[in-house]
Formats: sequence, structure tokens, C-alpha cells
Amino acid sequence: MRRAATNHTGEQQPQLPGMPAQLVVATPSKLGAYEDCPRRFRYAYLDRPAPPKGPPWAHNSLGASLHNALRNWYELPVSQRRAEAAPTLLKAGWVRDGYRDVEQERAVWRRALGWLESYVDTVAMPEEPLGVERGVAARTSVMAFSGRADRIDPLAGDGLAIVDYKTGRWQPTADDARASAALALYAFAAARVFRRTSRRVELHHLPTGTVAAAELSEESIARQVRRAEATATDIRAAEQELRGGGDPDTVFPISPGPRCGWCDFRSHCPAGRDLPAKEPWSAVAAPVTGPVEEVDQIG
Repeated sequence: MRRAATNHTGEQQPQLPGMPAQLVVATPSKLGAYEDCPRRFRYAYLDRPAPPKGPPWAHNSLGASLHNALRNWYELPVSQRRAEAAPTLLKAGWVRDGYRDVEQERAVWRRALGWLESYVDTVAMPEEPLGVERGVAARTSVMAFSGRADRIDPLAGDGLAIVDYKTGRWQPTADDARASAALALYAFAAARVFRRTSRRVELHHLPTGTVAAAELSEESIARQVRRAEATATDIRAAEQELRGGGDPDTVFPISPGPRCGWCDFRSHCPAGRDLPAKEPWSAVAAPVTGPVEEVDQIG
């Protein structure tokens, strides 16, 4: 049976007796992968060589393309930041992978262009954000957290807002922003990087041009940090058990469910193979019509 590596580098880190436990390297993606399915976490971050992934997803390509365009928006001189620049920006950063055919890709491109033009023309955007795709990091007694925020906006006084772009069919609400673990962790880390108050979080949904915002309390951020620490502790315990000779499939069990159809490693997973597969292009097959099954999106 193939054995999982001890960490993402494939090297076991020595720890002297009496020394505090090594910090768990944590990102929103790693924490979310383990919470969703420990087996998927193992496939993605531990097994070496990693199992080959399935084909690329069109919805990930769409999300990446729009993120690229909005990142490049802030590389333009302020005088050129107009909706007329959207076609050039979208074309320059367009990712073509995963679409059913050229016809579908062109239809999605036109749809994405409409979203982008409307967004930059109607949604308030700061002239100079504090950060665009800015990395933030913070340590606790359990984990070394890091992540990359889509945008960090300055607010009046010494405040800042964490902005996350969304491109999926599901239109997020203020409750979604308030409950987002990733946004809370970004706010936690950004407050330490910038030494400014970081409580406001926003989900910008490009398909509908809506902004779902929430003001987090100190306790709600602390609660999400404790939850992340608990997940990180579980990850560390599982890795230690694996190093001690535990069976990889037992230590990292499968959590079958609707997400299995979207999993990159479905063809390698016994439970995943028993559930219906999704076509790589199915999530972009139709425009937004209301709440549908949510799919993981970049950012």
C-alpha cells in the first residue's frame, strides 16, 4: 500500500523531547479540505507521488479569469480604469481549460465580460486598495496561518475591509459573509499585518453585482480562529498517527456526499466512484437563475 508522506515536503520534522508541538501550516484551502473530507486532504497534501487529478473545471477557469482581470485593473493608471478596459483585461487573463467546446467558451466569455463591465462601472472600488491578492499571515500557539486576500480596502479611521470575489451561481448573503471561516481568518491575519482594525468582510458576487457585507465582532473572529486551531490539531494528530504506522485509509477516512462529484480525486476514491460524476463544464452550462448546488470556487 502506498504510504503518505509525513508533511507537504515529504520530510519528517524532528522534535526534541519537551519542546512545544510544531505549528501546523494552515491555509483556508487546507483547513477546508480536511473538514470536507480527510481522504481528499491526504490525496492533495500528503501522498507522494500525489494521485493524478481529473480534468480541469470550467468554473475554476472562469473564476481565475475574472480574478486575473480585477487584479490587472489596479495595474492600470487611474485615468484608464474605465469599463471600456474590461474586454482587454478579461482577454489578457482568460483561462481556457475545462469548457465543453469553443462555442460554450465563447458564450461564457461574453457572460463574464458583462459581469466585469457592470461590476467596475457600478460597484464602489477604492482608487488605491491596501492590497490586491495580498498575502497575510499570523501565528497562534497551534498554527501558522497564511492566505491571500482578493482585496483589502481601507476604511475611515484605521479600519480595513476584506473583499472576496465570488463567481459561482449561488448569490451570497450577509449571513454567508458573517459565517465565512476564510474571511474571518483573513481579517484576523490582516489586523496583525497592517496593525489596523479588521472587522468588515465583504463577498462581491460578480454575476449579480451584489455585495454581501458583515461586521464581525472580536468574539466571532476568535471563534473562527479556535475552530481553525481545532482542525489544525486534528490534522497534526492524524499525521502523527500516520507516522506511527497507522493505516492511511483509516487515519484519513472518506466523507462521501454531494461534493464527491466535483472532487479532483474522484477516480481514485472508492466512495467517490460510486457517486455520479459532474462534467467539467456543468457548473457554467447556464447563467444564474437562483440558488443551486454550491460548487467550490477560486477565491
